[in-house]
Amino acid sequence: MSHEVIGIWLSVFLTLAILSFLYRDNQFYKAAEHLFVGVSAGYWVAMFFWPQIHGNLFGKLWPKMEITGFNKIWYAVYDFFGFFHSGMFPKGGLDKGFEQNFWYIIPLFLGIFMLLRIVPKLGWLARWSMAYVVGLAAGLRIYGFLNSNILGQMHGTASLSLFESPMVAFNSLVVIVGTITGLLYFFFSREHKGALGQASRVGVYFLMISFGASFGFAVMGRISLLIGRFFHLIDSAGKTSATGVNIYYASWILSIFMIISLAIWAMRNRANDSQ
Repeated sequence: MSHEVIGIWLSVFLTLAILSFLYRDNQFYKAAEHLFVGVSAGYWVAMFFWPQIHGNLFGKLWPKMEITGFNKIWYAVYDFFGFFHSGMFPKGGLDKGFEQNFWYIIPLFLGIFMLLRIVPKLGWLARWSMAYVVGLAAGLRIYGFLNSNILGQMHGTASLSLFESPMVAFNSLVVIVGTITGLLYFFFSREHKGALGQASRVGVYFLMISFGASFGFAVMGRISLLIGRFFHLIDSAGKTSATGVNIYYASWILSIFMIISLAIWAMRNRANDSQ
């Protein structure tokens, strides 16, 4: 059996296992869920380790260079790691095109502190690393949101284009009214009565439309993924695949197998509950 056939059978099984949650939580769904979480975690660990930790961090702490003076002691640490894995730590340093930068010792120790979370007596050191990561990420995200959301929204609201085409003028008015009334809804210093109450009610309508559009966009994305999975199940229901490989009716066989297994599992649970 070729790798393509095994891949098709595995993908069909995982798709049906996820869809089996529509019946109820079961062992097939749990197996697919655990496999997805494990594969995702392993994938992102590899994606972060090789370009970031190995290439960027180790590549700047131990670059390939002429080893003199203090570096003889410093590279002895590198050679210690190379004793366990010479492919990851080749002799003489990492040839990543970087110059040596000892400031990267700080993120090295912060990363080590993060791993100390598994040691109960030293787990408190991980809080320093988490505080640094959260603070740095918050600062970077605030700058991005300030430019894209706040300043962009202010610019779009202030640029009233009434002297262009009627459609552009209408869009400008909708943006201005929606922004102002939406902000008035979150103005809690006064009770929402009178003109303020009417304006905040209009803001609620704009917020509902905005949230509905965002939710609809997310649902459309998920529906497109679901349609792709259904097409895959349909393509795998025949004797041969689109490439002409014999896949032995993978969708039908696995569907019948899972239905029978779920039926047996349900009857056993019902019998155990009745005892």
